[in-house]
Amino acid sequence: MEKKLRVGILGATGMVGQRFISLLENHPWYEVVTVAASPRSAGKSYEEAVGDRWKMATPMPEAVKHLTVMNVNEVGAVAAGVDFVFSAVDMTKDEIKAIEEAYAKTETPVVSNNSAHRWTPDVPMVIPEINPEHFEIIKDQRKRLGTERGFIAVKPNCSIQSYAPVLTAWKEFEPYEVVATTYQAISGAGKTFKDWPEMEGNIIPYIGGEEEKSEQEPLRLWGTIENGEIVKAQEPVITCQCIRVPVLNGHTAAVFVKFRKQPAKEELIDRLVNFKGLPQELDLPSAPKQFIQYLEEDNRPQVALDVDFEDGMGVSVGRLRTDSVYDYKFIGLSHNTVRGAAGGAVLCAELLTAKGYIKARD
Repeated sequence: MEKKLRVGILGATGMVGQRFISLLENHPWYEVVTVAASPRSAGKSYEEAVGDRWKMATPMPEAVKHLTVMNVNEVGAVAAGVDFVFSAVDMTKDEIKAIEEAYAKTETPVVSNNSAHRWTPDVPMVIPEINPEHFEIIKDQRKRLGTERGFIAVKPNCSIQSYAPVLTAWKEFEPYEVVATTYQAISGAGKTFKDWPEMEGNIIPYIGGEEEKSEQEPLRLWGTIENGEIVKAQEPVITCQCIRVPVLNGHTAAVFVKFRKQPAKEELIDRLVNFKGLPQELDLPSAPKQFIQYLEEDNRPQVALDVDFEDGMGVSVGRLRTDSVYDYKFIGLSHNTVRGAAGGAVLCAELLTAKGYIKARD
């Protein structure tokens, strides 16, 4: 790419916004030129607005420290200086829907980490290795919005990243019933142990809205485009429990699966380690070379050892074995704020760029 695309980050001071800032440092295609946040942060330098709330393990990039934070509600002013935006705003669902559409209507593509538009019928919700064809719905969305260049695309919930790719790799064996329990890190709530000391040595067996997302969002990934809308798949039927655990980063899933066609364990492992998608074929900058790794050791995957596999963009699977009630069971692990949040959105943007949906303003 001759000249880097100019990127704005909406909600830049929050944890996911910070992760975008961190991941985009030295990105070969993109340069962060605009940071936007709530009115109380507007007018300050990014460094001043974040203050002592920088939550990444790596230092704040020098290139953004002195950017002046813009008011995210001043849509026209923010959009004027960028080619596209990443959205990680902290607002109500209705407010997020409205502001993301407002940005799209300024002819600014919006790649969102938020859940507000995940069920908007003509908004693609994509894991690039699983359903890149859903980006084709953008042409229908543009007709509705009255735009030529602007649109909204979203990535799915962080909780499904550790098992939806696995079930996709096994599609030929027709999984039809799934039980999953996810053990979710506190960064999924935008917290560190400094912010949330009561989570140390604790488990909370409830995360608001998470179980419905974990059960339904995979079905939308596997859905089809019909008459300008994405229609979700009917199978596999998924039931899920979501538990908050005292881990900083990394969502683990314990999953049980029934298949219509009975695969051998060796076939299942083969499909995992050889599973590739369009990001790998196109060698996109953030794409993991190995999307899913299988670990033979009985005590893997572990958060401490495996959460950063492929710089947090890969999925780790282990303990695949037959079950006395279901056909097979396994453990999956993914990085919830990299692959599951900002990194997944960056990979979506890269694929949208490669496909010509995102380009420099004329």
